[in-house]
Amino acid sequence: MLLVVDTSTQSVGLGLFDGTEIIGEMVWQTHSHHSVELAPAVNSLLKRCKVPSSSLTALGIALGPGSFTSLRIGLAFVKGFALTLHLPVIGIPTLDIVAAAITPQNGYPLAAILRAGRSRLAVGWYDSEDTRWRSRGEAEVMEFETLSGMFKQPALVCGELDSDQRAALARKKKNVILASPALSVRRPAYLAELAWERWQDGQADDVVSLAPIYLHVKDPIPSP
Repeated sequence: MLLVVDTSTQSVGLGLFDGTEIIGEMVWQTHSHHSVELAPAVNSLLKRCKVPSSSLTALGIALGPGSFTSLRIGLAFVKGFALTLHLPVIGIPTLDIVAAAITPQNGYPLAAILRAGRSRLAVGWYDSEDTRWRSRGEAEVMEFETLSGMFKQPALVCGELDSDQRAALARKKKNVILASPALSVRRPAYLAELAWERWQDGQADDVVSLAPIYLHVKDPIPSP
């Protein structure tokens, strides 16, 4: 049984996956209360799903980008759990989780988005390979206005956007195919599937050295 944890942003997620079925899933918006809410939520999920901690065989964790503090809280929790129960840990970049919810179409690239604080966004670009997404490389932090000006050709867009940002991108009907709010929620189920796949391929990470992905403001990346 795989337990996954995502504390990348104010949207927090937990999930349980046995390789065949999502046994349980929780997603909620916190208000920077990650350290207070995380452990009770994990205990609640395990109890509701009748899964004792002794039944866990691996742990998955969203590595970021995201909030500096929230990422450290989630990773510290998972590391402590792993070391106590002697479990392998599988880290997954958070933007890969965002991208996993979207089905490739017409060969269009995908912009996966997370809030990065101070009105900035973390943006990662993905290209389709058959039915999967391949990251172009490291994501970058930018202002929304910079992102909005990058759509010179059609692209899919998914992730954390407020109502004004969604409305602004929706007006670019020719070049922006905007995912619905439901598809833009970072579901732990996708984290679980990605982590499970890596684990089955023998790609567990070193528990001690595993670190969050932090980004810095750089020059804008090329548009799609």
